[in-house]
Amino acid sequence: MQLEEINNIQEVTVSGTVTAVQGMLIECAGIERLLSVGARCRILGQKSLTGLSPSIAAEVVGFRENKALLMPFGSIEGIGPGARVVIEESGSVCYPGEGWLGRVINPLGEPVDGKGPLAKGTKPYPLRAAPPDAHSRERVRGKLNTGIRSINTFLTCCRGQRMGIFAGSGVGKSIIMSMLARNSQADVNVIGLIGERSRELQEFIEDDLGEEGLKRSVVIVATSSEYALLRRQAAFMTMAVAECFRDAGKDVLCLMDSVTRFAMAQREIGLSAGEPPTSKGYTPTVFAELPKLLERAGPGKAGQGSITGLFTVLVEGDDTNEPIADTVRGILDGHIILDRAIAQRGRFPAVNILKSVSRTMPDCNSEQENALVQVARGLLSTYEDMAEMIRLGAYRKGSDPQVDQAIQYYPALENFLRQRKDETTDLATGYDELAKLLGIGNWRGAQV
Repeated sequence: MQLEEINNIQEVTVSGTVTAVQGMLIECAGIERLLSVGARCRILGQKSLTGLSPSIAAEVVGFRENKALLMPFGSIEGIGPGARVVIEESGSVCYPGEGWLGRVINPLGEPVDGKGPLAKGTKPYPLRAAPPDAHSRERVRGKLNTGIRSINTFLTCCRGQRMGIFAGSGVGKSIIMSMLARNSQADVNVIGLIGERSRELQEFIEDDLGEEGLKRSVVIVATSSEYALLRRQAAFMTMAVAECFRDAGKDVLCLMDSVTRFAMAQREIGLSAGEPPTSKGYTPTVFAELPKLLERAGPGKAGQGSITGLFTVLVEGDDTNEPIADTVRGILDGHIILDRAIAQRGRFPAVNILKSVSRTMPDCNSEQENALVQVARGLLSTYEDMAEMIRLGAYRKGSDPQVDQAIQYYPALENFLRQRKDETTDLATGYDELAKLLGIGNWRGAQV
């Protein structure tokens, strides 16, 4: 047992009483003056008092008319008026460490992979830590090889950058996340699967990560069937584990799938606590919590490592301007748009290059690399502007030299952007292949 845990052991047990249960919200009286928002309690139902079933952990989410409002981490079956509520020591910290690598854990920091107890680190990390001070952070420096051609060349990521992957359902978010986890050259992967399908967990670990990928990864899982508090806490746990490895001087790739599920969990908690719904039913705390969560990723202070954050956003109805997508896009350092139309014609990853942007890319690339990418983007843009006329046969060859050139190179560019799930391409090779298909020789030393 850690020294901090020994010091936190309570000398006196203080308890209150459940006065009402409304949906997933539990009202408690008698100890409200000893509680604060975020405090942990344990509710002992009638069966629990007889030892026939476990007690239920809960968190304080608000106060109303001199009563504490609690939300449970599990089923409230067996809980009713008169049930005893016991104040617990704070459960808002975790103890990650090197022993967590290769493990799959739940939002409470408990192992769920059947590999035995989880080794604890020596330092406690708060689940809801504040982001590092802006003036003390290092600058974003150095490219991160993701192994994906379209991202490496057109949307180059830097170490410590935060990118969003925006897509509707079934467009390939999970596949691109698995390619990033398996192929990236970060020191450590911290992967948060929030509100996702439970059947996909074993497929992701065995087929996508593989044994080698899992050895340098920590996976935090809260499936769609979990309660809202657990889904929200999975995001906090993911960031806390990433911060532990960042403080150890490592470059961390933090993958979170998805931020939208985190927002939905926070909305459910806020509505239960009585918050007014705003845009599309999301409560004000959703828009307050998003920057607090996402700003924790990024470069660390001097002497620390970095957290490169790639966060998926499930856009409703393929609308990339819906409230959560719009808010997240304004916080992050770039966005990768996965287009359903591109996926439907069979090109994966379905990255829409023209609608995606990496804000740090121009500064981390050389002039020759930026010029090469601009040539390719120009060809793609010219073709897309005339695509309808080309498909209808209304465009006559020779009418515009730029359009003729775009038509010539478009099939090769589409093939360049297409990549198999088990294929990987490093940064240098990607640029060389792009220059070759455009017919530009000795491009690194010449003016493109």
